[in-house]
Amino acid sequence: MNTKKNLFLILFIGIFMSACSSKMAKIESTSPTETKEIKQETIKETLTMVLISTNYGDMKAVLYDETPLHRDNFIKLVKEGYYNGTLFHRVIDGFMIQGGDPNSKTAKPNQQLGQGGPGYTIPAEFKQSLIHKKGALAAARMGDNVNPQKASSGSQFYIAQGKRYTSDELNMLSARMGRQFNQTQKDAYTNIGGVPFLDYEYTVFGEVIEGLEVIDKIAKVQKDRFDRPVEDVKMTISIVE
Repeated sequence: MNTKKNLFLILFIGIFMSACSSKMAKIESTSPTETKEIKQETIKETLTMVLISTNYGDMKAVLYDETPLHRDNFIKLVKEGYYNGTLFHRVIDGFMIQGGDPNSKTAKPNQQLGQGGPGYTIPAEFKQSLIHKKGALAAARMGDNVNPQKASSGSQFYIAQGKRYTSDELNMLSARMGRQFNQTQKDAYTNIGGVPFLDYEYTVFGEVIEGLEVIDKIAKVQKDRFDRPVEDVKMTISIVE
Protein backbone atom coordinates (compact mmCIF):
# COMPACT_ATOMS: atom_id res chain seq x y z
CA MET A 1 0.00 0.00 0.00
CA ASN A 2 1.52 3.34 -1.01
CA THR A 3 2.06 6.37 1.21
CA LYS A 4 -0.86 8.31 -0.25
CA LYS A 5 -3.28 5.49 0.49
CA ASN A 6 -1.95 5.21 4.03
CA LEU A 7 -3.16 8.76 4.66
CA PHE A 8 -6.73 7.54 4.32
CA LEU A 9 -8.79 6.15 7.09
CA ILE A 10 -6.56 3.79 8.63
CA LEU A 11 -7.75 0.85 10.60
CA PHE A 12 -4.28 -0.64 10.55
CA ILE A 13 -3.56 -3.72 12.64
CA GLY A 14 -0.31 -5.61 12.17
CA ILE A 15 -1.95 -8.74 13.55
CA PHE A 16 -4.45 -8.64 10.72
CA MET A 17 -1.66 -8.66 8.16
CA SER A 18 0.15 -11.65 9.61
CA ALA A 19 -2.82 -13.68 10.81
CA CYS A 20 -5.38 -13.18 8.10
CA SER A 21 -3.98 -12.07 4.74
CA SER A 22 -1.79 -9.55 2.96
CA LYS A 23 -4.63 -7.01 2.95
CA MET A 24 -4.45 -4.15 5.44
CA ALA A 25 -7.39 -3.26 7.63
CA LYS A 26 -8.06 0.44 7.51
CA ILE A 27 -11.20 2.20 8.56
CA GLU A 28 -11.70 5.99 8.86
CA SER A 29 -11.82 9.39 7.31
CA THR A 30 -11.10 12.86 8.62
CA SER A 31 -7.76 14.66 8.86
CA PRO A 32 -6.44 14.78 12.45
CA THR A 33 -5.53 18.46 12.04
CA GLU A 34 -9.13 19.41 11.35
CA THR A 35 -10.95 17.41 13.99
CA LYS A 36 -12.32 18.22 17.39
CA GLU A 37 -13.83 15.92 19.97
CA ILE A 38 -17.54 16.15 20.65
CA LYS A 39 -18.86 16.33 24.19
CA GLN A 40 -21.51 14.12 25.72
CA GLU A 41 -24.66 16.16 26.28
CA THR A 42 -27.42 13.70 26.99
CA ILE A 43 -27.68 10.05 27.89
CA LYS A 44 -30.69 8.19 26.56
CA GLU A 45 -32.14 5.52 28.77
CA THR A 46 -34.05 3.56 26.11
CA LEU A 47 -32.61 1.21 23.55
CA THR A 48 -32.62 2.73 20.06
CA MET A 49 -33.01 0.75 16.86
CA VAL A 50 -32.10 1.92 13.37
CA LEU A 51 -33.03 0.61 9.93
CA ILE A 52 -30.25 0.54 7.33
CA SER A 53 -31.87 0.14 3.92
CA THR A 54 -29.90 -0.83 0.81
CA ASN A 55 -30.62 -2.20 -2.65
CA TYR A 56 -29.48 -5.59 -1.28
CA GLY A 57 -31.98 -5.59 1.58
CA ASP A 58 -32.56 -4.07 5.00
CA MET A 59 -30.63 -4.42 8.24
CA LYS A 60 -32.02 -3.57 11.66
CA ALA A 61 -29.46 -2.63 14.28
CA VAL A 62 -29.62 -1.67 17.93
CA LEU A 63 -27.39 1.03 19.41
CA TYR A 64 -25.76 0.28 22.73
CA ASP A 65 -26.47 2.40 25.79
CA GLU A 66 -23.00 1.45 27.05
CA THR A 67 -21.48 3.73 24.37
CA PRO A 68 -23.53 6.91 24.81
CA LEU A 69 -21.23 9.27 22.89
CA HIS A 70 -21.30 7.12 19.78
CA ARG A 71 -24.99 6.29 20.19
CA ASP A 72 -26.11 9.91 20.53
CA ASN A 73 -23.91 11.10 17.67
CA PHE A 74 -25.23 8.37 15.36
CA ILE A 75 -28.83 9.19 16.28
CA LYS A 76 -28.20 12.88 15.60
CA LEU A 77 -26.74 12.21 12.16
CA VAL A 78 -29.50 9.76 11.26
CA LYS A 79 -32.20 12.28 12.20
CA GLU A 80 -30.47 14.91 10.07
CA GLY A 81 -30.54 12.55 7.08
CA TYR A 82 -26.74 12.65 6.97
CA TYR A 83 -26.37 9.07 5.74
CA ASN A 84 -29.15 9.07 3.17
CA GLY A 85 -27.67 8.60 -0.28
CA THR A 86 -24.21 7.69 0.99
CA LEU A 87 -22.47 4.51 -0.14
CA PHE A 88 -20.95 1.44 1.35
CA HIS A 89 -17.72 2.60 -0.24
CA ARG A 90 -15.35 -0.13 0.94
CA VAL A 91 -16.20 -3.80 1.25
CA ILE A 92 -13.97 -6.81 1.87
CA ASP A 93 -15.53 -10.26 1.87
CA GLY A 94 -14.64 -12.08 5.07
CA PHE A 95 -13.83 -8.83 6.87
CA MET A 96 -16.35 -5.95 6.88
CA ILE A 97 -18.43 -3.43 4.91
CA GLN A 98 -17.71 0.28 5.47
CA GLY A 99 -19.73 3.45 4.87
CA GLY A 100 -20.54 6.87 6.24
CA ASP A 101 -18.36 9.09 4.02
CA PRO A 102 -20.51 12.12 3.04
CA ASN A 103 -18.34 12.62 -0.06
CA SER A 104 -19.75 9.38 -1.43
CA LYS A 105 -23.11 11.04 -2.14
CA THR A 106 -21.69 12.74 -5.23
CA ALA A 107 -18.78 10.42 -6.00
CA LYS A 108 -17.89 9.67 -9.59
CA PRO A 109 -17.19 6.11 -10.78
CA ASN A 110 -13.74 4.85 -9.70
CA GLN A 111 -13.28 7.78 -7.30
CA GLN A 112 -11.44 6.73 -4.16
CA LEU A 113 -13.41 7.47 -1.01
CA GLY A 114 -12.78 7.34 2.72
CA GLN A 115 -11.66 10.83 3.71
CA GLY A 116 -14.98 12.56 4.36
CA GLY A 117 -16.63 13.29 7.69
CA PRO A 118 -18.41 15.92 9.79
CA GLY A 119 -15.19 17.54 11.04
CA TYR A 120 -14.97 16.08 14.54
CA THR A 121 -13.97 12.88 16.30
CA ILE A 122 -15.55 10.95 19.15
CA PRO A 123 -13.57 9.67 22.16
CA ALA A 124 -13.12 5.90 22.21
CA GLU A 125 -15.63 3.94 24.31
CA PHE A 126 -14.20 0.46 24.72
CA LYS A 127 -16.21 -2.09 26.74
CA GLN A 128 -15.09 -5.64 27.46
CA SER A 129 -18.50 -7.04 26.53
CA LEU A 130 -18.79 -5.17 23.20
CA ILE A 131 -16.86 -7.11 20.58
CA HIS A 132 -16.58 -7.56 16.83
CA LYS A 133 -18.91 -10.51 16.41
CA LYS A 134 -20.63 -10.77 13.03
CA GLY A 135 -23.03 -7.85 12.68
CA ALA A 136 -21.15 -5.55 15.07
CA LEU A 137 -21.62 -1.88 14.21
CA ALA A 138 -18.36 -0.04 14.89
CA ALA A 139 -16.68 3.30 14.25
CA ALA A 140 -13.85 3.75 11.77
CA ARG A 141 -10.89 5.90 12.77
CA MET A 142 -7.48 7.23 11.80
CA GLY A 143 -4.43 5.07 12.49
CA ASP A 144 -2.55 4.98 15.78
CA ASN A 145 0.37 6.99 14.39
CA VAL A 146 -1.81 10.12 14.16
CA ASN A 147 -4.49 9.05 16.60
CA PRO A 148 -2.96 7.39 19.67
CA GLN A 149 -6.18 7.88 21.67
CA LYS A 150 -8.03 5.78 19.06
CA ALA A 151 -10.73 8.44 18.72
CA SER A 152 -13.49 7.52 16.27
CA SER A 153 -14.52 9.17 13.04
CA GLY A 154 -17.53 11.42 13.49
CA SER A 155 -19.52 9.57 10.82
CA GLN A 156 -17.73 6.67 9.17
CA PHE A 157 -18.66 3.22 10.41
CA TYR A 158 -18.35 -0.40 9.44
CA ILE A 159 -20.32 -3.58 10.00
CA ALA A 160 -18.25 -6.64 10.87
CA GLN A 161 -18.56 -9.81 8.83
CA GLY A 162 -15.44 -11.86 9.52
CA LYS A 163 -15.53 -15.64 9.78
CA ARG A 164 -16.33 -18.39 12.24
CA TYR A 165 -13.27 -19.65 14.11
CA THR A 166 -12.44 -23.01 15.57
CA SER A 167 -11.02 -23.12 19.09
CA ASP A 168 -7.61 -24.01 17.65
CA GLU A 169 -7.71 -21.04 15.29
CA LEU A 170 -8.58 -18.70 18.14
CA ASN A 171 -5.73 -20.11 20.21
CA MET A 172 -3.28 -19.51 17.36
CA LEU A 173 -4.57 -15.98 16.83
CA SER A 174 -4.33 -15.31 20.56
CA ALA A 175 -0.68 -16.43 20.53
CA ARG A 176 0.12 -14.17 17.56
CA MET A 177 -1.58 -11.20 19.22
CA GLY A 178 -0.11 -11.87 22.67
CA ARG A 179 -3.57 -11.38 24.13
CA GLN A 180 -5.98 -13.84 25.72
CA PHE A 181 -9.59 -14.02 24.59
CA ASN A 182 -12.26 -13.96 27.30
CA GLN A 183 -15.18 -16.39 27.39
CA THR A 184 -17.54 -13.89 25.71
CA GLN A 185 -15.14 -13.63 22.79
CA LYS A 186 -14.60 -17.38 22.55
CA ASP A 187 -18.34 -18.10 22.53
CA ALA A 188 -19.07 -15.43 19.92
CA TYR A 189 -16.29 -16.21 17.49
CA THR A 190 -16.76 -19.99 17.53
CA ASN A 191 -20.56 -19.80 17.21
CA ILE A 192 -21.39 -16.60 15.33
CA GLY A 193 -18.07 -15.55 13.85
CA GLY A 194 -16.61 -12.09 13.46
CA VAL A 195 -13.33 -10.17 13.51
CA PRO A 196 -11.62 -10.82 16.87
CA PHE A 197 -8.36 -9.00 16.11
CA LEU A 198 -10.22 -5.66 16.03
CA ASP A 199 -11.54 -5.92 19.60
CA TYR A 200 -10.71 -2.97 21.86
CA GLU A 201 -9.00 -1.18 18.98
CA TYR A 202 -12.17 0.30 17.43
CA THR A 203 -15.33 1.26 19.30
CA VAL A 204 -18.26 -1.11 18.83
CA PHE A 205 -21.47 0.84 19.45
CA GLY A 206 -24.25 -1.39 18.15
CA GLU A 207 -25.11 -4.59 16.32
CA VAL A 208 -27.25 -5.83 13.46
CA ILE A 209 -30.02 -8.02 14.86
CA GLU A 210 -31.95 -8.61 11.62
CA GLY A 211 -30.57 -8.93 8.09
CA LEU A 212 -27.16 -10.47 8.68
CA GLU A 213 -27.43 -12.06 5.25
CA VAL A 214 -27.40 -8.56 3.72
CA ILE A 215 -23.85 -8.09 5.01
CA ASP A 216 -22.78 -11.20 3.10
CA LYS A 217 -24.52 -10.04 -0.10
CA ILE A 218 -22.83 -6.65 -0.04
CA ALA A 219 -19.43 -8.10 0.87
CA LYS A 220 -19.48 -10.32 -2.22
CA VAL A 221 -20.17 -7.65 -4.86
CA GLN A 222 -17.66 -6.89 -7.59
CA LYS A 223 -15.16 -4.21 -6.51
CA ASP A 224 -12.51 -1.94 -7.98
CA ARG A 225 -8.89 -1.64 -6.84
CA PHE A 226 -9.97 0.53 -3.88
CA ASP A 227 -12.41 -2.18 -2.65
CA ARG A 228 -15.27 0.09 -3.71
CA PRO A 229 -18.25 -1.72 -5.24
CA VAL A 230 -18.32 -1.27 -9.03
CA GLU A 231 -22.07 -0.72 -8.82
CA ASP A 232 -22.94 1.74 -6.05
CA VAL A 233 -24.44 0.29 -2.90
CA LYS A 234 -26.47 3.21 -1.53
CA MET A 235 -28.03 3.39 1.90
CA THR A 236 -30.64 5.26 3.86
CA ILE A 237 -30.78 5.07 7.64
CA SER A 238 -33.79 5.85 9.78
CA ILE A 239 -34.81 5.52 13.41
CA VAL A 240 -37.22 2.66 14.11
CA GLU A 241 -39.95 4.16 16.27
